[in-house]
Amino acid sequence: MSQPEQVPDVGEVADKLVSEWDRLRYVPKAGDPALPPQLAEFTSKSTDQIMTELNRLPFFMTKLDETDGEGGENAELEALRSLAYEGEPHEIATNFKNQGNDCYKVKQYKNAIEYYNKGLEVECGRKDIESALYLNRAACNLELKNYRRCIEDCKKCLLLDDKNIKACFRSGKAFFAIEKYDEALQILQYALSIDGSNKDVKALIQQIEAKQDQIKQAELKRAQKKQHEEYVASILENSIKLRHFEIIKTSKPAEVLTNSKIRLEDEKDYQSQLIFPAMILYPTIDEFDFIDEISELTTPLELLEMILNRPKEWFDDPKHENFTVKNLQCFMETTSGGLVKVGKKIEINNALMNDKPKAPLFDNALRLYVVPKQDVDGWLAQWNKETALASRR
Repeated sequence: MSQPEQVPDVGEVADKLVSEWDRLRYVPKAGDPALPPQLAEFTSKSTDQIMTELNRLPFFMTKLDETDGEGGENAELEALRSLAYEGEPHEIATNFKNQGNDCYKVKQYKNAIEYYNKGLEVECGRKDIESALYLNRAACNLELKNYRRCIEDCKKCLLLDDKNIKACFRSGKAFFAIEKYDEALQILQYALSIDGSNKDVKALIQQIEAKQDQIKQAELKRAQKKQHEEYVASILENSIKLRHFEIIKTSKPAEVLTNSKIRLEDEKDYQSQLIFPAMILYPTIDEFDFIDEISELTTPLELLEMILNRPKEWFDDPKHENFTVKNLQCFMETTSGGLVKVGKKIEINNALMNDKPKAPLFDNALRLYVVPKQDVDGWLAQWNKETALASRR
């Protein structure tokens, strides 16, 4: 037998309805706005509905709503807009100027510009007001680093008020910022012709002239450095020619030679020693040594004694067992792609000065092949002139 359906208690239902109503209806909390007279009729609406209606009232707006909630015009908002344009044109323009000034004081430069724009759009016909609007907008553009706009605003201000010192000063600062120093000085000198005692203008002129002097000094140093480098290069070039040295530049120099240079020990004396890098190549074991700087008076023997001053472990390696100073022979590559043997006790410059066969420097560096006596014949037999010439291209 089924149980009879339980009937809800009327009191419980009523309590729940009241509780739900209290949750939904708008009850101002601390800091929340009370309902204005326009919304008194909405006391029975929920919080969300009340906030929607509040947002249509200009003084309570948290976002722009230009409707009346039903697709029509928001009369209150339109009324507020019309208030901004009530009064004589010069009063309206002055009002916008004052609002812009308030924004400028709190560094809201973009908002200030909008107010100055609105003031200019009024076209009040008063030169003093319009020149002030241009001048103040120039100040905002200067702060925002819109330098060319600042200059244009100052120009428009001066067309209305040709004695405006501030317009001259601000355009001078803007010209200075974009490195138009002559233009900056020209407008600032004009300002001094109006007020010769203006300290700000004088200080800015001094700052610009100091910058110009700094630039001139830097340019002078660059010119002197270039002249000196050209002078040193000409001495070096003549020194190399007098020695009959030849230098071949390859298309792909070794990485260690990327920044290699040849120089004179005394850069102003063409008779002083030439200094250059050296590549010591061991073709039979595919190894090499690099020396950053050697003198042209160095001998192959001195080079070998220096680079073979190594730990015993290096010579214990079977591929190095024949690499003793006495057992090694030295060769240089010629301009024609061949090889010429170089005595170990002959100074490098003597080998480089010989015209036949001609052994050049490669990429400003000495290229010296070092081969053990036992391997010389086999290595020479494998040398190929065409391959050597091709490797330079």
